Amino acid sequence: MPSRYAYAQVKVGILSDTHDRFTTALAAVKMLRQAGAQHLIHCGDVGGTNMLDVLVGTPAAFVFGNTDYERDELRNYAAILGIKCLGHYGVIELAGKRLAVTHGDDDALLARLKRPGQPIDYLFTGHTHVRHDHRIGTLRCINPGALHRAAIKSVATLDLLTDELIFLSLPEA
Repeated sequence: MPSRYAYAQVKVGILSDTHDRFTTALAAVKMLRQAGAQHLIHCGDVGGTNMLDVLVGTPAAFVFGNTDYERDELRNYAAILGIKCLGHYGVIELAGKRLAVTHGDDDALLARLKRPGQPIDYLFTGHTHVRHDHRIGTLRCINPGALHRAAIKSVATLDLLTDELIFLSLPEA
């Protein structure tokens, strides 16, 4: 059973695969906030607990990725910070839309979520370190890219009222 949380915000900042790259994640979150993100969603491979510190100050949620080994530590620290830990999969309700969030390394879960008739509007994933945006019927599948081991380090904003997705690339270090 997925975790479910409801919020009223409209513009979502999406990031993934930070892999403990604190400075890069800090710059990415600053960029998302400057772009108007009112809620942050991390699609997994967070790294250590210090990575959650960059999410503080904006309502935020995250899922575990395949390299997030210290899950109890991440879950407990997130609770202290007021960040929602969705486990390996969760659904967030924002602006009347249902956003499914998972890292993207569970092929069976992805196949199930992509079947027609699922009660979700968006599917956010990471894992591949390659950004994408495509539709399967009415489901919009979004991967913001990665902040580590990616040709272009990127994040994304999604306006849930207008359905406008914008990929934001971080400048080369």
